[in-house]
Order: sequence, then C-alpha cells, then structure tokens
Amino acid sequence: MNTAERDLRLEMLNSLLTTPHRKLEQVAEVHKLIVELDPLFYGHLAVWYQRNGDVRDHKEVFVAHLLNSNLTEHRDAGFMMLQEFPPYQVARVVDFMKQQQNKLPRSARTAVRRYLKARESNPALFDRAALRGRKAMKHLYASLHIKPNERANAILFRDTPPEGSLAHVLKQLAKAETPAEQAQFIVEFNIPYTIAIGAIKQLTPVVLVALINSMTPQEVINNLKSLQAKGAMDHPEVKQLIDAKLEEASKNGRVAAFKAQIAADGADFDADTVAKLEKVTNEQVKRRGAIARPTALLVDKSGSMENAIAVGKQLAALISGIAQAELYVYAFDTMPYAITANGKELTDWERAFQHIRAGGSTSIGCALEAMRKKKQVVDQIILVTDEGENATPYFSEVYKTYCRELAVIPNVVIVRVGTHYNWLESQLKQQQAPVETFTFAGDYYSLPNLVPLLARPSRLDLLMEIMDLPLPVRDDK
Repeated sequence: MNTAERDLRLEMLNSLLTTPHRKLEQVAEVHKLIVELDPLFYGHLAVWYQRNGDVRDHKEVFVAHLLNSNLTEHRDAGFMMLQEFPPYQVARVVDFMKQQQNKLPRSARTAVRRYLKARESNPALFDRAALRGRKAMKHLYASLHIKPNERANAILFRDTPPEGSLAHVLKQLAKAETPAEQAQFIVEFNIPYTIAIGAIKQLTPVVLVALINSMTPQEVINNLKSLQAKGAMDHPEVKQLIDAKLEEASKNGRVAAFKAQIAADGADFDADTVAKLEKVTNEQVKRRGAIARPTALLVDKSGSMENAIAVGKQLAALISGIAQAELYVYAFDTMPYAITANGKELTDWERAFQHIRAGGSTSIGCALEAMRKKKQVVDQIILVTDEGENATPYFSEVYKTYCRELAVIPNVVIVRVGTHYNWLESQLKQQQAPVETFTFAGDYYSLPNLVPLLARPSRLDLLMEIMDLPLPVRDDK
C-alpha cells in the first residue's frame, strides 16, 4: 500500500468519522466517493463501521451501497447486515436506494423479503418489531408488494390483532382500570415505554416502576427527560430504580458513547444524576480502546477560539480516561498554560479549564516549545485549532527542533474547529511530518471516533485492521 493510497483511505475514513449526525446528504456524498475510488476497501470499512461506528445514517447508507454493488461479495454482506437492523432502519435503507440511487435491485428486495418472513415465522420477534416499528413494517410490505401472512395482516393492516399478540395486549392495557392492572400488563408482556406511555391515562409510581423495569439502560437514557417531566424523579423508589439502570448502562456494551452526555446537557437534572450520566459516557469511551502512547493535547485559546476550548475539555476528559501513558495538556495563545485536573471525569476538566478564556494572538508552537524545554516526550500531539498562526514561535519550526533534540517523530492530529485553514497542515507536510486532520463540525457524537485513530500504533495499523475483517456471507445459498 503506497503512501498516496494510504493517505486517500485515511482522508476517506476521517471524512466518514466526522460527518455530522442526521445530515444524510453529506453522508451520501462521502460514501459515493469511497465506493467509487476503492470498492474493496469500502466493503471491509462497512463491516468495521457496523461494529465500531455510532452514526446510524452511515450504517444505513453502507448497506444500501453494498446491496447495490456489482460485487457478489458486497451484495451478500449487505444482505446479512440488513437482517440486524430494526424495521425503521430497513425502511430508511429502502427509501434511500429508491430516492438517491434510483433503483432497488433484486438483492435488496430479496433481503427485505427474508427480513419480513423471518419475523413472521417467529411471533414473538414479529410482535416486538411491529410494536416498535409499525409504520415502517407497513411501509415495507406495501411499497415492495410483499404479501404478509394472515397473522401479520391482521396485526398491521386490519387492526384486528389475534388474542395473545402484543398488539392485542396493548389494546387491553388501554382499557385497564387500575394502576395495578396496567403494571401487570407492562411487566408480563415487557411493553416498551414509548409504546405504553400513549396507552396509559394516568402515570402512578406503580406504573412507572413497571415501565422502568421493562426498559433497557439505553431506553432509560433516551427517555430520561420525559421520565423527569412525568414526575419519575420525585418518587424515591422510582428514582432509585432509574439510578440502577444508569449504573447498568455504564457496563452495557450496547449503550452509545455520548448519548448519556447529550442527555445530561439537555435537561436540568440533579448533580447525582448528571454524575451517573457522565460515568456512563466515560465507561463507554473506555470500551473503544486504550491509548498506550504518551500524548499531548494542545488547545488554542486565542481570539474567537471559545469553540476550541469547549472541544478541548471534552477531548481531555475522553483521552485521560483511556490513557495508559503520560498525557500533557496545554492551552495556548502566545504563551502556554499547563492544565492539570484532579481527576479524569468531564467535571474535573471543566474545573481545570474554568479560568481559560479566549483572547490574544496565536503561537501554536509556544506550547510545544514549553514541552521541549521541560523534556516532555510524546509520541502523538493533538492540536485543537483553526490552524491560524500569527506569532512566533511557529509550530512547524519548533516541531523540527523538538524531534531532533528529543529523538522522536510524534504523529500530529489536527482537530479543526470553526472557520479553519490548512496552513499548518501544509507546513508540516512540506517537511514530511506525519499529520492527520479531523474536522469538528459541532457534533459531539463524532469525538469518540477519534479513539480508534489515537489508540492504534499507527494509522496503517487501523487500515490493516479494517481490511482484515471478513465480509458476512449469506447463509441461505
């Protein structure tokens, strides 16, 4: 793999990792570029992202492109990957293919037919899918002209669900007269919160306990603001149950890394709940890997760099929680400010950064110069900046001296914020320094995606890891 090919793949990977959440048009552009330039790499990248990525849009578009590929291996992989999606994502894949690719090939139709028939053959699985994704399931049957079996037809289209089905239970739940009856239905049939809440006329502590018991840790996090609005936090026993679910979330491998942090930021929770949500975020980030190399995080605090300071705090908390070697953190304008925290949580770094204010000119090199003088040796440097530099010492010049005197060649990762330039990147590439860029576009979901880039010994190792993942093979041939 020559340097040009490796750089191209890394640029594509960085673009993939940093595309803002829920901006499907940007997602589509990135995928179109990758699949045209390197279809073989794209197939393995799809499998890697299915396991390691956070943005659902990417996962859906990957499967759409695989199902539409000229390669049999791609179509088979897309076929199998589609089977793992919930109904609403399958519907989004189908709609994307029709609207963006202007066709729905036989492989995709066969994959959806297999998806629906597999659920029809398992009533419990079908009922759960129909309860959570009723609109999507109806859309798949109707838009692809797939005939449902008698039971599926009764539940989805005739609205006459057979006795014993979850849809029938939901109708009984709506008719239940007492909280005890409602709670019994919820517990016995494990009715999801978002479905049950529409059928229940009055939420009592008894019903809330039943609902929360039936929720997964991720569902509790997703609906925490709603639970608070409905008074769940006001009852000690109910609050204790919520706390237990949040504690479980920190150990659960199916919880999204930054969902808990976003939940904490989006509502007025008490300090104890916020601390538990931050713990969930920290523990989920740790699952993505450990950073074994000494690392420096240099955060631009010059004029108009408030955004860089905010991102720097998040990255400091993210990296310190998984760092197994030294981590040096500096803020800088034309002088460096060494920053230390009394812990590894986001709140600890919030306190450490509390007196850092944006202002002044910019010398990106001043922090690295301080590290050179203190002989603080690192293998990688993360720069949070817009790459503008208007005062000495300049980073590219200090970098050469740092490498020569300390006998290292640190990899430089530039996290671009705000209205950014490519000036520093160009300067480093001219002297053949190892440099990568990561554009922060305001989506904090993207920050944990830095971990795979920082945790591997080199970027080539990450590419090799991706290429070593086998594509799923159809099991019905």
